[in-house]
Amino acid sequence: MAEPSSSRTPKPERRRPRFDRQALRRIAGDKIFQRGVEYHGAGLVEIVAVEPDRVIAEVQGSELYRTEVIGGQDGITGDCTCPAASDWGFCKHMVATALAANALAPGALDAHASGLDRLRAHLRAQGAEALVAMIMRLAERDPALRRGLELAAAADDSDGATLHARFDKALAGAMRTRGFVGYHEAEGWAQGIGEVLDQIESLIGKGHAAVVLRLVEGFLARLEDALAGVDDSDGQGGWLGERACALHLSACRAAKPDPVTLARELFALETRSPWGFFDGASGAYADVLGATGLDEYHRLAEAAWSKIAPLHAGERLRPGEDRQVLKHRRLESILDGFAVRDGDLDARVALRAKDLSTFYRYLEIAELLSAHGRDADALKWAKEGLWLFAGEPDERLVVCAAELHLRLGHREEAAQLLWQRFERRPSLDLHARLRAAAGKDRKAAAAVTDKAASLLTARLASPRGQKPAEWWEPPADLLVDILLAARRLAPAWEASRRHGCGARTLAKLAKASERDDPAQAIAGYAQLVEHEIKSTCQRGYEAAWSLLERMRTLREGMGDGEAHTTHLAELRQRYKAKRNFIKLLQTRRGAVGDRRRSR
Repeated sequence: MAEPSSSRTPKPERRRPRFDRQALRRIAGDKIFQRGVEYHGAGLVEIVAVEPDRVIAEVQGSELYRTEVIGGQDGITGDCTCPAASDWGFCKHMVATALAANALAPGALDAHASGLDRLRAHLRAQGAEALVAMIMRLAERDPALRRGLELAAAADDSDGATLHARFDKALAGAMRTRGFVGYHEAEGWAQGIGEVLDQIESLIGKGHAAVVLRLVEGFLARLEDALAGVDDSDGQGGWLGERACALHLSACRAAKPDPVTLARELFALETRSPWGFFDGASGAYADVLGATGLDEYHRLAEAAWSKIAPLHAGERLRPGEDRQVLKHRRLESILDGFAVRDGDLDARVALRAKDLSTFYRYLEIAELLSAHGRDADALKWAKEGLWLFAGEPDERLVVCAAELHLRLGHREEAAQLLWQRFERRPSLDLHARLRAAAGKDRKAAAAVTDKAASLLTARLASPRGQKPAEWWEPPADLLVDILLAARRLAPAWEASRRHGCGARTLAKLAKASERDDPAQAIAGYAQLVEHEIKSTCQRGYEAAWSLLERMRTLREGMGDGEAHTTHLAELRQRYKAKRNFIKLLQTRRGAVGDRRRSR
């Protein structure tokens, strides 16, 4: 007897991939999106397979491209074999594929979704001999496939020496640059090497981990020379190095080499590799090294460190000793890792104290101690650094010392340090720190702004009023910024009129004045409008219109909309020769009028 219809399990509805058009436009850009729309409309997309969150297609462009789009809504990514995808990312073929997937009818959706399943079922039904014959025919036509199959076959029945020779030769062939590998070919070059590394990885599971170790170490030794002939702008070398190092670690875990021997080999790799592929090896390989291997690693690092000569303030290495700096930093990093594991903060400080040639080393030590709650000790190091490098004090060390003084309750000492720095190289940040050092005392904070403004005003009154070479910002702009930060709008406007200031500063001042002094803000925006129009470029005209719109809003809020109409008419008359600006005024003015009428 048939079951009642209500108890039948309904056939699950196949979930359709949906790619949001606005998200596609945002990711691809208007121009590429429109080209994708044209490709889709011209029927140049043939869907190969559809899954809930993935679509594969062939798109006919100047060539036939394999295109894949993944995701949905805003999380859309993809890949395409066209050159544009490798150069710029999301291409018109991906847009066309996503649109074609959106347009699939339910019947077509089912057919495409089951296409790959039918293909798998067909291949399973062929039998081993038929599949072998098929793959052999493909291998005869595709040298890369043939070489890959040969390596896979060798891994099944070859001894270690034979395997090493074959795979080493395959790596050498894949790494060959034949003169130079350009930017467009670099990804394919790296991918070819990656495919060989994938096959080398399979050797680990077949009991050849020791062979993998030798292959990877040889590969890394040759990688630097190979990359000299490659445009590595996209960091293919780093990717290959990381891939090889991950293989090396996996092989070590499988092979379980002698811990002491491994420690010596890793130590040599970490301290000598110019690329830093084995940085942090003692931590990464800790489970393989065990206590015995880690002790040996530590002993080797200590022995090498003892041969490093200390550097004092002002001392520099002689020309040609750059590698000594690299070795110093590597050994310091290794020993610092052991000190971190041991919880020995004093050892970490002592490591950094071996090179005190720059102010930054004092800053490092002070920050390290402060991070562990030892502010008093940190301040001693910061003060010593400031004393030794008094002729070239760096603001980071000054700020660090000032913050430590404040934390320890030394408010006057902090202010003194900050003022010394401000007088030498004033900045908005130092002004903010000085006001913060005043605490909740409003009079003291106001006095900070008074003193800073006086210093800058005096500088502007000096002959020619030029900015000293060590100052970051023109004195007039900095004066206005400081007054603005303290919400002293009237003095800021007075300073801008007397000394002048840049467009960026004037724009900040005008915006800050919109609520309290809209008339002054309008006057400031008017100056900026003139500046943007005189730039004689479309971007300047667009910026001028944005400013005019702000002015319109302010004038209407003041009940003086007629003044804005008069201003626009005056601009049209005065700049009538600038046809693009006049055209933009007419277009935007009309759009604003349409919006108002629609309300």
